[in-house]
Amino acid sequence: MSLVPGGPRPRRIVVMRHAETVDNAARVWQGHRDSALSDRGEQQVAAAAPHVAAYGPVVIVSSDLRRAVSTAEAVGELTGLPVRLDERLREVHVGEWQGLHVDDVHERYPEIVAALDRGEDVPKGVTGETRQDVAARAGAALREVADGLGDGETALVVAHGVSARVAASDLVGLDQDVSDRVFRGLDNCHWVELVEAGKSFSATARWRIAGWNLGPWKA
Repeated sequence: MSLVPGGPRPRRIVVMRHAETVDNAARVWQGHRDSALSDRGEQQVAAAAPHVAAYGPVVIVSSDLRRAVSTAEAVGELTGLPVRLDERLREVHVGEWQGLHVDDVHERYPEIVAALDRGEDVPKGVTGETRQDVAARAGAALREVADGLGDGETALVVAHGVSARVAASDLVGLDQDVSDRVFRGLDNCHWVELVEAGKSFSATARWRIAGWNLGPWKA
């Protein structure tokens, strides 16, 4: 909310994770692998889309991976908005882990898994990305969306478990290591609500987290 009577109305961004995929259900690492939504995922989209559409977005931006596009398009059908694609919102690239079952990854790459469990920002799957890598590209994409919003407008951004979290953290200026320790990953078809804090004391917009892992049902 603006601190100045009659001043600019706050802008809002909803950052949503895609619905469940067949690989999510099978506990397979996806990364940039272009997997389809599962039957449960389709049900999740049908349940969540009306809630997200109720925010009244004026623009929808999505990762170009099919699972995110399918989720975004469900909201687009309710709002009449086209979906703009941005590959910078893609999920973290997981290198050699892509397509592997979670149990196989633990068996073949125990040192990397242990480092990640300790909170270290090491590349996923040897040749994949770190969370800082993802924050740089996804954070830039989210800031562009924010900069394009007018007074009081709302945007919907559809991304992935890692890219959604790090992009949201980047926009609010939260250290990625702190974010990794504090915030759990988003559940499928859940979202983060980001609200502009106002510009009363600075020409630079400040953003705050108004809600985390929001959804129409309990995961």
